[in-house]
Amino acid sequence: MHRQKADEAYVIGKRGQYTPVGAYLASDEIVKIAVEHGAQMIHPGYGFLSENADFARKVEKAGLIFIGPSPEVIDSLGDKVSARRLAIKAKVPVVPGTEGAVERFEEVKKFTDEYGFPIIIKAAYGGGGRGMRVVREESSLQESFERATSEAKSAFGNGTVFVERFLDKPKHIEVQLLGDNHGNIVHLYERDCSVQRRHQKVVEIAPAKDLPAETRDAILKDAVRLAKSVNYRNAGTAEFLVDQQNRYYFIEINPRIQVEHTITEEITGIDIVAAQIQIAAGATLEQLGLTQDRISTRGFAIQCRITTEDPAKNFQPDTGKIEVYRSAGGNGVRLDGGNGFAGAVITPYYDSMLVKVSCHGSTYEIARRKALRALVEFRIRGVRTNIPFLASLLTHPTFIEGTCWTTFIDDTPELFDLVGSQNRAQKLLLYLGDMAVNGSSIKGQIGEPKFKGDIIIPDLFDGEGNKIDVSQPCEKGFRQVFLEGGPKAFAKAVRQYPGCLLMDTTMRDAHQSLLATRVRTVDLVNIAKQTSHALANLYSLECWGGATFDVAYRFLYEDPWDRLRKLRKAIPNIPFQMLLRGANGVAYSSLPDNAIDHFVLHAKKNGVDVFRVFDALNDINQLEVGIKAVQKAGGICEGTVCYSGDMLNPKKKYNLPYYLDLVDKLVALDIDVLGIKDMAGVLKPRAATILIGSIREKYPDLPIHVHTHDSAGTGVASMVACAMAGADAVDAATDSLSGMTSQPSINAILASLDGTDKDTGLNPAHVRALDTYWSQLRLLYSPFEAHLTGPDPEVYEHEIPGGQLTNMMFQASQLGLGSQWLETKKAYEQANALLGDIVKVTPTSKVVGDLAQFMVSNKLTPADVLERASELDFPGSVLEFLEGLMGQPYGGFPEPLRSKALRDRRKLDKRPGLSLEPIDFAKIRKELSRKFGANPTECDIAGYVMYPKVFEDYKKFIAKYGDLSVLPTKYFLSKPEIGEEFHVELEKGKVLILKLLAVGPLSENTGQREVFYEMNGEVRQVTVDDKQASVENISRPKADPTDSSQVGAPMAGVLVELRVRDGSEVKKGDPLAVLSAMKMEMVISAPHNGKVSSLQVREGDSVDGSDLVCRITKP
Repeated sequence: MHRQKADEAYVIGKRGQYTPVGAYLASDEIVKIAVEHGAQMIHPGYGFLSENADFARKVEKAGLIFIGPSPEVIDSLGDKVSARRLAIKAKVPVVPGTEGAVERFEEVKKFTDEYGFPIIIKAAYGGGGRGMRVVREESSLQESFERATSEAKSAFGNGTVFVERFLDKPKHIEVQLLGDNHGNIVHLYERDCSVQRRHQKVVEIAPAKDLPAETRDAILKDAVRLAKSVNYRNAGTAEFLVDQQNRYYFIEINPRIQVEHTITEEITGIDIVAAQIQIAAGATLEQLGLTQDRISTRGFAIQCRITTEDPAKNFQPDTGKIEVYRSAGGNGVRLDGGNGFAGAVITPYYDSMLVKVSCHGSTYEIARRKALRALVEFRIRGVRTNIPFLASLLTHPTFIEGTCWTTFIDDTPELFDLVGSQNRAQKLLLYLGDMAVNGSSIKGQIGEPKFKGDIIIPDLFDGEGNKIDVSQPCEKGFRQVFLEGGPKAFAKAVRQYPGCLLMDTTMRDAHQSLLATRVRTVDLVNIAKQTSHALANLYSLECWGGATFDVAYRFLYEDPWDRLRKLRKAIPNIPFQMLLRGANGVAYSSLPDNAIDHFVLHAKKNGVDVFRVFDALNDINQLEVGIKAVQKAGGICEGTVCYSGDMLNPKKKYNLPYYLDLVDKLVALDIDVLGIKDMAGVLKPRAATILIGSIREKYPDLPIHVHTHDSAGTGVASMVACAMAGADAVDAATDSLSGMTSQPSINAILASLDGTDKDTGLNPAHVRALDTYWSQLRLLYSPFEAHLTGPDPEVYEHEIPGGQLTNMMFQASQLGLGSQWLETKKAYEQANALLGDIVKVTPTSKVVGDLAQFMVSNKLTPADVLERASELDFPGSVLEFLEGLMGQPYGGFPEPLRSKALRDRRKLDKRPGLSLEPIDFAKIRKELSRKFGANPTECDIAGYVMYPKVFEDYKKFIAKYGDLSVLPTKYFLSKPEIGEEFHVELEKGKVLILKLLAVGPLSENTGQREVFYEMNGEVRQVTVDDKQASVENISRPKADPTDSSQVGAPMAGVLVELRVRDGSEVKKGDPLAVLSAMKMEMVISAPHNGKVSSLQVREGDSVDGSDLVCRITKP
């Protein structure tokens, strides 16, 4: 800034000769440059040289004019002890203190013995809060003295100090003085500098707001008298403390201009710096029109110092490049800036102050409001600033009253309850910049969307061709029955409905099955109001829970609770259904019972009505946990039977008596609705007729809801069979997201039921209209397509659930098993048999899938698995199942596989929740608050309990990139073209108009690129790591399978945890590392006793299958 403003600028010394501070203090070099280039005067600013008498002498000796007091006056006033003596001589009140500077602790002790505590130790030479300590008790006196003297010596070259009685809660008042070369002194009134931190001023006010007139007049009079007594010239400041009885005490005179002189200029209209120069040139105060009778104040002014300090980290200075700099302005707003501009690099070498904001108003309150508004208008990005703290300070009642004291900040911890800037725009640009450089980082995405246009929202028309107003959601539906009468009234209304109701799965299971659960909240909300009208007669809308919960955090970087609330607001009439995994909640393993209660309660409060409670093993004890949680929360409890295998095959263990027995147990738990969950789509039409018919015969008043997948292509026939046999509700999905691993087509079911007594109450024309939206949306999400070409009747053999089938195809390709997909399907069937033919639904379906991929990856036959079970490193999910952490399977665990695989691990024979400690929610709240700042919500806590690591990663992501849920999906998944303009609505009334301008060249030094966007007409840039530039191609040695000392990675993945180092002693089976591949984690264990050597990997490394991890040398 100084070089930009100056007519001429010169480097002090040669490049590298001085440190940054050293160059500033190189007085001989400064004088030499001034002489060489014909300068006549030197203004020392308000740094250390301004109070350095030796520097002033050097200036005058060189024949130049020093703009400031004479060296002799600086000597007499720069020493606080000398200044104190002068004040006493001039009969100006002083705080009781030592008569002179002290160097020994014994002298300090003598003072405290006479005057007591508290005291303040101050450096005799210097200021700025350095070498200053407040001591309140004798126990800390010696240490404080030593610290103060050491700090003073380091900062000023002189460790002497003096001691004063410390006044509690005083005000700090300073008087601006001007003196000419003829003995004339005037004051420019006072400033209130009481708002300080560590004795350094933060905010200043002129004039003081709550200083009695008589006290003010006396202070001003004494300040002038004291300055005259030393023949003061030029600008200076006399500083006083005023106690709570309005008694004042002289502290010191600062023989220089102060940082806060600007507010005095604002209220007096006097340019103090110009007056300094003119006085130095010989002008008298009278010639300048600065006689005391002509100086008056007008209004109030407040100065705030904006610094690059982080208040949340004890005002730790921040460094880095300023990415955005937008300043305030307007009437009464003055900015005195330094290096504040976009692109400026803030280094640790200089003062952290960026800009002084001085605001003037006719009253104190007007000035305060202007200052607050100015702070709000600032946009500084790239480095942290104290603006949030300043805003908190200016809005505190004590500051509003103008009654602050010198320790106000230290005494008021609530000032640090900061509401920082959200920095939404710059964070969003950082994500878009990363997209422009590196492409999409969304896991599972292959290529770019096939459709990038604007999706057309369909219109709905009534029977007479009139357009239906969908600006407001529909209010009529089965949810009103539930809200008015509760769960039992809802169940009764469903059972009494003369036709067959439908549940639409489009907003959850359909896109989970076909698009890897990647549909974002914004695209669900965009069609929500239309859905409330078109599907008003639905039994329920499945839109939450299950895999959609963690995928929202994990891959879409959005809050699933926010999705629930937004959908609930737009669809108030249709009951929302979620998938609850019994004692697991929405996690993949059992949790303490109070975690389930807490989660269900808040799911109900935020909008879920129907809870489809299931257990992956149909374990009634596990089911009971979820059912009771729903009943406590007041939700509709749909106790669910998971259908597996082929009921028509007499060789299968899951037969009709098995299912009827389970239904009896669920009814005994007082469920509201019975759910039949056919997760693999293996419920054949004939089996459906028998099963539903038998249940209906036994329980004529029990509402029955059937869920299925259309994997084999028989979904429509099976659902129609269920309806005819007595089911009250069946599942369907919008046509464009139906079939195969999704649910049957909704219009196909409507057509199949047409002409029967099973009317759904839905208008086929409205249903088709909604589908026009989803057909466009599927093209937008084409990068996540499973590319299934048709039905797969093999599902009757392998029994892979619909959603898992899609995920496994993708997962197999990621693990390098894509070409072995047929083999993987066969291995799934074999893995299921090895595990005892278990019910396969999340999380047990994952167990079977992980074992299948493990077998294919390691070329293992079922016989190999059984034979080598005691030495294989099974996937973590398999071990958790065998341990009993997922419950007890029907028919028991497979032996001897279980015992061999578990080795020394425990075996649970009861539900795992009984052995788990209850969740300490207060502890979690405190921990989340510590990690992420703001007070966490109950929903945050519930999400964290379900997925701690996933939740933490999500919070870190949004801390960096902000809330991306506002970003249109086509820009979330693909970069815009150069010059393409698009809009992002942050919130109502706040729209960003963005345009990608350019992507800069790669910096070979940093591996980064600058990306330039235009935002609302302003050019902004972000710095992005080019991930291609930083990738290292590491070729790792392979483990020799014939050498038992070599430990290899069992499959490709990322090492998320390393538990040993070179030299570690291990025993057979001890964990060496944890490998993660997609959602699968497995422990790599020691093959035998020995010592770890030749460790080849670090945490975070990517490895391929069989890559050498380490060697275990036998003892």
